Amino acid sequence: MSSEDFKKFEEQFRELLATSLANQIKTFGTSPGSSSSSSSKAKTEKTNKSQQRNKKQIRSVQFDSDSEEDYEEDSTPDEYEDVKVPIKKNSIAPSSLKKSKNAITYNDDFYLTYADAYIEFTKQNPTTYHVVQYFAKLLEANGFKYLSEKENWEGSLKSEGLYYTIRNGTNVGAFAVGENWKPENGIGIIGSHIDALTAKLKPVSKKEKVDGYELLGVANYAGGLSPAWFDRDLGIGGRVLVRVEDKESTTGFKVISKLVSSAPKPIARISTLAEHFGQVAAPPYDKETKAIPVIGFNPGPDAEPTKDEKKSPVIDKHPLELLRFIAELAEVSVKDIVQLDLDLFDVQPGTKGGLRDDFIYAPRIDDRVCSFAAIHSLVESFKEGIPEGSFSQVLLYDNEEVGSNTRQGAQSNLINTLTENVIQKYIESNNTSASVGNLTKVAFANTLLLSADVNHLLNPTYKGEYLENHYPVPNKGITLSLDPNGHMVTDSVGLSIVEQIAELNGDELQRFHIKNGARSGGTIGPYISSHTGARTVDLGISQLSMHSIRAAIGVKDVGLGIKFFNGFFKYWQGVNKSFGDL
Repeated sequence: MSSEDFKKFEEQFRELLATSLANQIKTFGTSPGSSSSSSSKAKTEKTNKSQQRNKKQIRSVQFDSDSEEDYEEDSTPDEYEDVKVPIKKNSIAPSSLKKSKNAITYNDDFYLTYADAYIEFTKQNPTTYHVVQYFAKLLEANGFKYLSEKENWEGSLKSEGLYYTIRNGTNVGAFAVGENWKPENGIGIIGSHIDALTAKLKPVSKKEKVDGYELLGVANYAGGLSPAWFDRDLGIGGRVLVRVEDKESTTGFKVISKLVSSAPKPIARISTLAEHFGQVAAPPYDKETKAIPVIGFNPGPDAEPTKDEKKSPVIDKHPLELLRFIAELAEVSVKDIVQLDLDLFDVQPGTKGGLRDDFIYAPRIDDRVCSFAAIHSLVESFKEGIPEGSFSQVLLYDNEEVGSNTRQGAQSNLINTLTENVIQKYIESNNTSASVGNLTKVAFANTLLLSADVNHLLNPTYKGEYLENHYPVPNKGITLSLDPNGHMVTDSVGLSIVEQIAELNGDELQRFHIKNGARSGGTIGPYISSHTGARTVDLGISQLSMHSIRAAIGVKDVGLGIKFFNGFFKYWQGVNKSFGDL
């Protein structure tokens, strides 16, 4: 690639990052692509077309999932019909990052580009629903085909291809399966979680006014509503279920999903009591009685709903002005709102910080940063084709922060659904009499799973609280999570495998182990490992201020995570085989 092209693509990508906050977000490329072809000729044609697309002028694309005529089997779920994602088709990082033979050059430009991309991602996607819609369009724009769990995958799932599915709008399972894969080859998996600490709108959020102050009923999710949430500018967003006319339906209507966000506008604030009032102003606070958001001030009488608005089943459950505000965001009428699943969130955008911009300061880092790195790595690793005999997955779960025991959590059967469907296709293609169940066990026994969840950077103010020689620092590399008490499941073999992968890929590993007398946090690794029998290694990008409303990571850490995950997909299979039956 010429120096001129290098600068051109870099400028395009950075311009995209700078402008994607605009009301009309634009998308590079054309309509969602199909899965990769297994023939070398098809791969060559795909590369040529990709090069041609890189020369085309940027244009806007509207992904409308209701249009079966346009997208047919490649349609994304209905709830993402309004999604616009600032992503260049068939490339996530700017083309300037790719050098000879499509190799990625890991330099400062790579790390800073992904730092900017991650910061923009946090601005645009404040809730789990928004994160999933972003990842869905990211995958679609790069050739992954959506498969609904409510349909039979037979006929849609091929022996080779790029696919993904979504459950409840809050988790994602994406995978790339190569030609001639067999269960004995195992699966390379990265698992993470995309839920974050928050405050959720209660089923009945309407509260009595206090001397004109309008209050909102919210419930803490995991560690939400901690003291860190006080005195913050809080927006509201999430999923709104809306009914639209459908004469063929039993009810006369169908229900669709609309995603809303008030950002950058804050609508709520939880105020502390000034210290002058004495001990009552000091934490801890009762989250039910003292952590109540104020959403307005109106000393006069409340507005009354119109006759049409009274048709909504939630009209008497939430403040009318809030319902009208949400309806305006969703571009629907209040009468058509069926149900709400809304979160409060910090509207302050992420940014680079420190004298030399050594850090990223942002909300909701745990654990969307590892999810972001994993899904981008999956796309980058297989954009030029899927290696023969390989099977790779990225599983991004919901509800890790509250135990993972939901249909969209890590204790669900999502990993089995993806794997068993691919194995069923293998059985059909190879005319074998083996059962899906037995071959699934074989596949998992040969699998290596990375449980990617954030860990703890060294806080220099509290160095004495850390175990000696276990001080993760920013901008250095991924951190291994170690704990002999079952909170993490990294064993000696898994540790050695990852060390060899890191060496082959030129990565530096760090280690974190909690002190005796302190309790390590939990994550998804033990659940998946115990349910499947797959060897699992717990690791992740380390952060400061875990479970606060805002946190910090190194400015290079997103890119370092992607680099490490790229190496995992590239080397895991060969390294894993060298350990035999251990």
